[in-house]
Amino acid sequence: MSGPFLEECFAVLTRTPATFDAMLRGLPEQWTTATEGPGTWSPYAIIGHLIHAEKTDWLPRVILILESGPDHPFESFDRDAQFRDSKGKSISSLLDEFAERRSDNLVQLRALNLQPAQLELVGTHPALGRVTLRQLVATWTAHDLAHILQVSRVMAKRYKEEVGPWAEYLSVMR
Repeated sequence: MSGPFLEECFAVLTRTPATFDAMLRGLPEQWTTATEGPGTWSPYAIIGHLIHAEKTDWLPRVILILESGPDHPFESFDRDAQFRDSKGKSISSLLDEFAERRSDNLVQLRALNLQPAQLELVGTHPALGRVTLRQLVATWTAHDLAHILQVSRVMAKRYKEEVGPWAEYLSVMR
């Protein structure tokens, strides 16, 4: 990869697996399966979601933009695949799989040696329409950060009642 934008993204994308590993590996199950209520995701589900995205979303879409441009729309993303694909797996095995898939994808991304002009190439998202490769890579990066925030929030809210009046000072509890 070349250019400051890509290096900034790469700096975050390479750290995400270790961040989740440090946050979740070895924790009691009540931490990794906690949710914010019906229809919300646990840390376990989030890691499964990230694995599915590594398989079907980010790098495949980068390659599709480079090879086909806007002529071949991206496949729709299955936002529930992790519930099927992760079933019966431990959080440790999910963390390992995420780290391995991410590492492989970043090796492939770096090998593409993307140039600044290529970041402006366009693909077609099934719901959003035309998007640039730059937007895709930026979204990959922001997506990681959003899920780090989500996991932290879900875990903190497990103790919403236990913190008592301090909840007023903890924005994560709102």
